[in-house]
Amino acid sequence: MTRIQSRPVSQQAYTRLADAGLHPLLARLYAARGIARADELDTSLKNLLPPEALTGTQEAAVLLADAIEAGARMVIVADYDCDGATACAVGMRALRAFGADVHYLVPDRVTLGYGLTPAMVEIAARLEPDVLITVDNGIASVEGIAAARAHGMATVITDHHLPGDVLPEADVIVNPNQPGCDFPSKALAGVGAMFYTMLALRAELRERGAFAGGREPNLADLLDLVALGTVADVVKLDRNNRILVAQGLARMRAGRLQPGIRALFALAGRDPARASTMDLGFMIGPRLNAAGRLSDMSLGIECLITDDAGRAMNIAQELDKLNRERRSIEAGMQEEALARLAGFEAGNRATIALFEPDWHQGVIGIVAGRIKEKLHRPTIAFARSNDGELKGSGRSIPGLHLRDALDLVTKRQPDLIVRFGGHAMAAGLTIRESELARFDAAFEDVVSELLEPAQLERRIETDGNLESGYFALDAVRMLDNEIWGQGFPAPVFDDVFRVERQRVLKDKHLKLELSRGGSRYEAIQFNHAEGAAAQIHAAYRLGINEYNGVSSVQLMLEHFEAA
Repeated sequence: MTRIQSRPVSQQAYTRLADAGLHPLLARLYAARGIARADELDTSLKNLLPPEALTGTQEAAVLLADAIEAGARMVIVADYDCDGATACAVGMRALRAFGADVHYLVPDRVTLGYGLTPAMVEIAARLEPDVLITVDNGIASVEGIAAARAHGMATVITDHHLPGDVLPEADVIVNPNQPGCDFPSKALAGVGAMFYTMLALRAELRERGAFAGGREPNLADLLDLVALGTVADVVKLDRNNRILVAQGLARMRAGRLQPGIRALFALAGRDPARASTMDLGFMIGPRLNAAGRLSDMSLGIECLITDDAGRAMNIAQELDKLNRERRSIEAGMQEEALARLAGFEAGNRATIALFEPDWHQGVIGIVAGRIKEKLHRPTIAFARSNDGELKGSGRSIPGLHLRDALDLVTKRQPDLIVRFGGHAMAAGLTIRESELARFDAAFEDVVSELLEPAQLERRIETDGNLESGYFALDAVRMLDNEIWGQGFPAPVFDDVFRVERQRVLKDKHLKLELSRGGSRYEAIQFNHAEGAAAQIHAAYRLGINEYNGVSSVQLMLEHFEAA
């Protein structure tokens, strides 16, 4: 069952925001998201938290500056998702601008797995690095860091994932979630951690006179990469992250993009001049992620670090092709998963764990997310790995910290999970295939204890009814221009409508003509072929439908029920 409920709005905050000159609709939306004063919406760079507030940045700056002065070779070990790719690109572009001898590597998802493993260190050792830098990984790489140190490499970890009980013995760790770090923005993405490290390095090099008589690199030019990685990794958009994303989007809209990001916009059929967080999360990010899921994320990183527009377009075309292949694989896997769950009674269980022998490791996370959205249960999808192991990717629901739940499973049954890591809403793990049934039972037991029955009921929070005057293109574009995302959700409204017409498009999308108060509205619900009653209560977003050069407002239905 799905329940539609409206967010409460602080009338005092609304009045204060409106009196400060904010548009009445935006004042209402922001007040409902905890914004109390207009100055909290100032996304200028002067309000960014300072680099020195992030533990480890100063030490990393000194180590890296010494390495640059000594002509030492650096190797960045990246992750194979969009956050890892953009973090690597930020590091490559900044360090090259600082005069560093820098290279990168990214592990193969299937053969090497996640993070800085000892096997990955052996590959990195062939490049004979003096300094090894991790981006978007490393905080759990105890053995990998030990292997790097045994090779005589200095090690710098930049990461944002939650640490385990034992920290790696790296020379420096930059991670807002490490013990003892008081950095206020615990939601910083991996690309954000690397960007902050580069800011600190530039300040250190400036003090050493490295830019005397020359042009100092402008790291703000990398904010399009930071914005993309931050949105794509679905981290909470607290104020600091909103500043990073807003500044990145502003540069995209002004035409100041990396050639690779510009090419990806073109392949997605989107205009950078009207770039939004939706574009980054649902159009650009997936095309980069496709490389890490089905091929080699080096392809995505090369797209982001090249300055050759032609080469960027060629790589973007390859990424677009991989993304279409990814969607096809995902559709088949999702169909199989839903077929298995056809008789599933959600009320009988708190979790879902799925496995098919032919599933692709690179797509199980997306499938887990789709099933979680459909059934509102913490879901883990597994695919075969090597040596009798299964790789799992999980997605959670509000109220359950998935990594902590897996940690509790491990504490109760230490021999069950080979390794795991992640966040509150997403996590990855490895188990032995022979232990799937035991893991399923243990995970179900833990989650059943941690969640109340009411939390297993899907709720759609909305911003209430929308006045008819706001069903207009300028209102939609105003909303699209704002910064929305995880923890700061895009506006969703709800109203009762009369259904005037309805039809199914391509056997899976419901297209409707709705009416309310004498006005008519076009609406669509994707991946929903079931017909609507004569009158419905609908939760919806405002969108723009562009057809034959004509733009019109369209209601994007999230959910509806008979009214």
